[in-house]
Amino acid sequence: MSSPPPPRKGFYRQEVTKTAWEVRELYRDLQPVGSGAYGAVCSAIDSRTGTKVAIKKLYRPFQSELFAKRAYRELRLLKHMRHENVIGLLDVFTPDDTLDDFTDFYLVMPFMGTDLSKLMKHEKLSDDRIQFLVYQILRGLKYIHAAGIIHRDLKPGNLAVNEDCELKILDFGLARQTDSEMTGYVVTRWYRAPEVILNWMHYTQTDLDQLMEIMKVTGTPPPEFVQRLQSQDAKSYMESLPELEKKDFASILTNATPLAVNLLEKMLVLDAEKRVTAAEALTHPYFETVHESEEEPQAQLYDDSLDDVDLTLDEWKRVTYKEVLSFKPPRLLDSKETSL
Repeated sequence: MSSPPPPRKGFYRQEVTKTAWEVRELYRDLQPVGSGAYGAVCSAIDSRTGTKVAIKKLYRPFQSELFAKRAYRELRLLKHMRHENVIGLLDVFTPDDTLDDFTDFYLVMPFMGTDLSKLMKHEKLSDDRIQFLVYQILRGLKYIHAAGIIHRDLKPGNLAVNEDCELKILDFGLARQTDSEMTGYVVTRWYRAPEVILNWMHYTQTDLDQLMEIMKVTGTPPPEFVQRLQSQDAKSYMESLPELEKKDFASILTNATPLAVNLLEKMLVLDAEKRVTAAEALTHPYFETVHESEEEPQAQLYDDSLDDVDLTLDEWKRVTYKEVLSFKPPRLLDSKETSL
């Protein structure tokens, strides 16, 4: 068996949890952080700045058209995001010299340390921290929604938090354009929006139980809401329900401040058309002490022209390779994550 060719100039190889990594020499001290269905993540030190970063290696991104399309979309979305409450790219690179050799690429992002799910398990959050975290979530969502994107899997595990309580929204693998069909099966069950459940045709008993639990708090919706549902099954189900009164949120959320209860009453509305938007929620008096409208930048609209096309594997490789090579890193001075 012939030995593999030497690493590309400026790169080095290291085995991490039985996987070969080949990364730029400036990223030192690779340490495994975690892995998922589509890739693995290592922490590393950027030797230019001493900053800790996270490097993601996708598992065989070009093993099929489906994997290639997913990898391309994740790269495009991450490249588009330039907001301090949304995960974005510090770098993207491939160790492969040419398009013909192109099999792997690596995504470099800020290292955050923990996520909201872990944080909530380990400590009780004070009112001030909750206010600051929710404010940052809404700032990030305002930006994402302005780009024409819905995240679809927003949950505590996808909200990264660093030691300064700074938050970034993660994981755009499932993000879709707002006008696409919002099917329910991809979204973590307990965090599904009611409209996602109602537009999903294949209800399970769990889905119906979950809708019932939501409506025990929000009350059953008016007939005009039911008539707007796309699915006849959803309409029939909603029409079969007994009428439920909306609960007084203050009686359920006994530890929340009156302003927090008022905000939640505007956010937890069954009808998405009547629900407060992220941009509107940011102006709520609950955020008076942290809200600075001039520091809530708008996003450019995301170009999704290739999101729903079917390309061959070679074509996906070509457009992805072009995206990797055209990446321009955020200027060091403009980025908190990369500054010393």
